[in-house]
Amino acid sequence: MSHSSNKAIYGAIIANVAIAISKFIAAIFTGSSTMLSEGIHSLVDTWNGVLLLLGIKKSKRPADDKHPFGYGNEVYFWSFIVAVLIFALGGGIALYEGIQHIIHPKIITDPIWNYIVLVLAIAFEGSSLYVAIKHFNKTRGGVSFYKALVDTKDTATAAIVIEDTAAVTGLIIALISLLLGQLTGIEYFDGIGSILIGVLLISVSTFFAVECKSLLIGEGLPESDVEKINKILYSDDNVTSYKRPLTLYFGPEEVLVNLNVDFKDELISDEIEQTVDRIESKIKDVIPSVNRIFIEADTIKTKKVLNVKDYN
Repeated sequence: MSHSSNKAIYGAIIANVAIAISKFIAAIFTGSSTMLSEGIHSLVDTWNGVLLLLGIKKSKRPADDKHPFGYGNEVYFWSFIVAVLIFALGGGIALYEGIQHIIHPKIITDPIWNYIVLVLAIAFEGSSLYVAIKHFNKTRGGVSFYKALVDTKDTATAAIVIEDTAAVTGLIIALISLLLGQLTGIEYFDGIGSILIGVLLISVSTFFAVECKSLLIGEGLPESDVEKINKILYSDDNVTSYKRPLTLYFGPEEVLVNLNVDFKDELISDEIEQTVDRIESKIKDVIPSVNRIFIEADTIKTKKVLNVKDYN
């Protein structure tokens, strides 16, 4: 995980703490359900940032006897916890508050507090989102933003992008609800805004949880990267046949590749070893996230199994 990813998370935490305090103060003075929901939203986002930092720190622990492939999946576990918290605390409480304020509507007093806090919050959250997207764009290549968000294995950075996007959208909903309530005099708009924020957070958390689940249960390289490995094997003169590569993510930048390869019959052990070194070097060049490669190498004559070097 890059240092710039941590900077994006720290920036989001600082912004969310300041914004949460401002929203709660505004909710106390005005009695706004939407502002209370937004305050809870920012508080949850703050805690989520702390959990993401914890996940990143734990994922960097070196491999040991109990976890021979390291702790890279820690970041996926804590990202999944973040998704659950967004759903349970953020979305659930916002829905509850919205329903309660529709059943028992309250008149919002001194709405100027809400307007000031919302405008400032949009500016702060927007700045945090800009930093997160700027970092995210460095790794997404030429694919669309949505596809890159779905395909990314850096769930910590994705979490910040998703959270900040939801935060800015929620603030806009809160601002529109406040404005409609003031212009029309209809008290229900405050509760409706809170419900919409709850639905937004539940939708976001569901999307993010599904992405984390795929990585937690064992996701391999995308088909485009598998094809790169196939091409390397196909183009090597000493390789006669091979099975589909088996790959597995152990973290955003930690990938295991297992290969079953048949070499030319006349090759001796030294030549097989040189071929293996060449193949693993080419794979590492085209897919930098691959750091462990194991090749089961067979020939009709030697029937040997070679343990290939571990990239670390």
